[in-house]
Amino acid sequence: MLKVAVVCILAWISSTKGADFDVPALYQLTEPVDHSEEPTWDGRKNILFYVDIHSGRIFSYNYNTTEVNYITLDGDVTPVVPAVNNSLLIVGLNRSVLAVEWDGTNELGEQKVLANISEEFPTSRVNDGKADKEGRLWIGTMGYENITAGTVVPNAGIFYKITKDTLEDPTVEIAPVNVSNGLAWNAANDKFYYVDSPTRLIASYDYNDTLGTISNRQVAFDMRDHPELAGHPDGMTIDEDDNLWVALAKGGAVLKINPTNGTLLQVIALPARDITSTMWGGPDLDILFVTTSRIALTDDEKLIYPAAGSLFAVTNLKTKGRPVFNADLVDSI
Repeated sequence: MLKVAVVCILAWISSTKGADFDVPALYQLTEPVDHSEEPTWDGRKNILFYVDIHSGRIFSYNYNTTEVNYITLDGDVTPVVPAVNNSLLIVGLNRSVLAVEWDGTNELGEQKVLANISEEFPTSRVNDGKADKEGRLWIGTMGYENITAGTVVPNAGIFYKITKDTLEDPTVEIAPVNVSNGLAWNAANDKFYYVDSPTRLIASYDYNDTLGTISNRQVAFDMRDHPELAGHPDGMTIDEDDNLWVALAKGGAVLKINPTNGTLLQVIALPARDITSTMWGGPDLDILFVTTSRIALTDDEKLIYPAAGSLFAVTNLKTKGRPVFNADLVDSI
């Protein structure tokens, strides 16, 4: 395990004013895997969970010890969402949602299939997902992906909401979609932000937490208005000031965006081409954890991006996140 490395300081240092090291810094925390994704912070354990999608592995990074552990499931695995029951994780696997008994340290325990989704698209798979304040699971799928060609079957994904009462018949919230990806709620819990990656848009919806409904779709940010940016939005998180932190697949960066007025506030470059997702964590929720991928890189590109596929941490961003909501779909298995 790679324990330390300050990779770079993410700011220009002016020679006229002298060196200023009170700027964001980037750390590589782990060795690369093929396709790290879906970081989520469990403050009850001080553990960051994330996945390597196509190997079926769920990883845990222990903040206190820097120890990395993993379990392996049979298929494409994503997302991983902490459950209200501290011994369980809610996990997407192929086109199913499972409860998995694992604490991030010990052996894998019991598994139970809770719901099956997207059965009308048999070559699709689960992708991004999170729990809302009430413990409902919001999870989407994506069309078949040809990694070598860099293509995805369009309009073969669905975005769902799942509750304890709808495990047998999950609610379709948005359909069709292409690649259901990043999602986040604002602090007031009356706005919901959503990414369908190929559109290069971040959509904003009015959110009713009591009913668990979204409505009135608007465009919060359009990458097509920013020719200086490459790639497309992937996973994202939100900070205490309601700014989004958006990973750019094929764009090599994380964007800080004000979704209220569509302003691009900051671009943080990373030593990987494909940035997959972001999550606030650490005891004070002031560390931005970032997952990356190398699965679509050629052998020559892997030489250029040797750290691609690693888990990174960005510090000193002068803001922090809010606690992650836990999924409440099952009491025990």
